[in-house]
Amino acid sequence: MTVPLIVDVDTGIDDSLALLYLLASEDAEILGIASTAGNVPVNQVAANNLAWLDLCRAGDVEVSLGAQVPLVAPLMPTEDTHGPQGIGYAELPVSTRPLSDRDATTMWIELVRSRPGEITGLVTGPLTNLALAIRRDPELPRLLKRLVLMGGAFQHQGNTTPTSEWNIAVDPEAAAEVFAAFSGLPPERHPIVCALDITETVEMTPEHIRRLAERAGSIPAESISSSDAPGVRSTASNPIVRHFSDAVRFYLEFHRDHDQGFLAHMHDPFAAALALDADIATYRHATVDVELVGTLTRGTTVADWRGMWGREPNAAIATRTDPEAFFDRLIERVGELAARLYPAPGPKEGASGIERVE
Repeated sequence: MTVPLIVDVDTGIDDSLALLYLLASEDAEILGIASTAGNVPVNQVAANNLAWLDLCRAGDVEVSLGAQVPLVAPLMPTEDTHGPQGIGYAELPVSTRPLSDRDATTMWIELVRSRPGEITGLVTGPLTNLALAIRRDPELPRLLKRLVLMGGAFQHQGNTTPTSEWNIAVDPEAAAEVFAAFSGLPPERHPIVCALDITETVEMTPEHIRRLAERAGSIPAESISSSDAPGVRSTASNPIVRHFSDAVRFYLEFHRDHDQGFLAHMHDPFAAALALDADIATYRHATVDVELVGTLTRGTTVADWRGMWGREPNAAIATRTDPEAFFDRLIERVGELAARLYPAPGPKEGASGIERVE
């Protein structure tokens, strides 16, 4: 069985890998991709989405243009984290696919209304588009099958301020509205929240990239080292592997330069995996709200674990997973897709011996 999805992204590096994971998954039915401003401006986000669809030779997937700015605050893009185009060192050809005639808010509403109780929403960027959709149609939370979002930090330090995670900090008003809108739903309908507490345990290393390239049959062996000069580009024969590697290398360098090690946290691909199979994590239900006015804590997600507010839980917070099992799944799926779409070059007999052909 497939999982029908609306995917709402601000396509930087880890959003890109989340899209690759879903496009490589036979159990994912992507009904539409909503673009929102976040890591880069919204037009670049949409261009990235279209380009990844081209690279993966995807069918006719709707890509809509969404919010250009957060509900209240100015946009704070993160080119230092994700590169000027949001995809690290990867350089994807410009797509000729058209954008949808409907905006992201309209797409959310009309798709969910067309299949009530069936669709899972996956948001890996700021929650602006979904908040605007709920403003127009307050029944959306009850018409979705489930919502999965990457965002927040609870018993974990923030990555934007000492206490806030970036997706929430970019548009805390939108996040507060979305959490409030899901109040009153039964536990099995609570939004699944992938916060930094769990996503920063999902650490991609150069070894994972080497294994993915090997699974894809790409040549030469994909080797990334912390001693490489900054910005070295992959020479992989397989385009998916090459662009995957170039995107992640930028992320590895960013994490290293910020004293987190030569690794890359896979925030969004992990959320994508949960959208397809929630059983790969364990959860703790709590009432979640967002601080909007704190001088030091604006954008902080607060979980009432003990019911002190007297409000029913409205979120299922992922607390534990098996990172290596997740990476095994990602490597198998994306590696198989890469091998199928771009078979390894084979030898042919030339006038002067064996030569390689694409």
